[in-house]
Amino acid sequence: MTGSKAAVLLLSGGLDSATVLAHLKAQGYSVHALSFRYGQRHAHELLCATSLAKTYQVTSHQIIDIDLGVFGGSALTSDEYQVPKHDDVSDIGAEIPVTYVPARNLIFLSFAVAKAEVAGAREIFLGVNALDYSGYPDCRPDFIAAFAKTANLATRVGQETQANGVAIRTPLIDKTKAEIIALGLSLGVDYGATTSCYDPTPDNRACGRCDACLLRLKGFQEAGADDPIRYVTHADEALTP
Repeated sequence: MTGSKAAVLLLSGGLDSATVLAHLKAQGYSVHALSFRYGQRHAHELLCATSLAKTYQVTSHQIIDIDLGVFGGSALTSDEYQVPKHDDVSDIGAEIPVTYVPARNLIFLSFAVAKAEVAGAREIFLGVNALDYSGYPDCRPDFIAAFAKTANLATRVGQETQANGVAIRTPLIDKTKAEIIALGLSLGVDYGATTSCYDPTPDNRACGRCDACLLRLKGFQEAGADDPIRYVTHADEALTP
């Protein structure tokens, strides 16, 4: 399906992209979802993405295989690094963390632009956030604006339509995690079908101590809601050799 209401969505299976998906469907968009198996240690997110795509009856959902682990440089794609853990969200530092995956959003958005050209979509959505986030440089508004300009210089649709080329939409970028959760709950999002943890257990329980878990838990607390996903308990940790 093509037309002004067709959109491409980067769907990770996380809280933010699930919220954007619910928003798009409520707005009547035909959604082409893209997910990526890129060598991430938390590949459980792809099961969540697949489930969400089915629940919201997206027009298409593709899982694309690329191996960013060949470059290393990130705790999410290389065993050379450990995922940082903290006892409280206030312990998260201001520096770019080792969970940053080099060029990840740059690469993902390039795929999304290609999909948008073929699908006849003029809008690409992603759930990046620049408030309650881990400080990744490829989640900032200035990066998104620069990429959009580059995409329209590099594509046929951008050159042929000029001002009506592909737009990159980030509806959550200036929202706190609590505001995102409140929006999702108002749209009926089942957050139990999402995941955020960077270092889940083999049975897919969230660790509760990585940056993503702590920011998620803080958001639910501030939103006055319970997080429905399963977390490792202190008793579980005590039993770990």
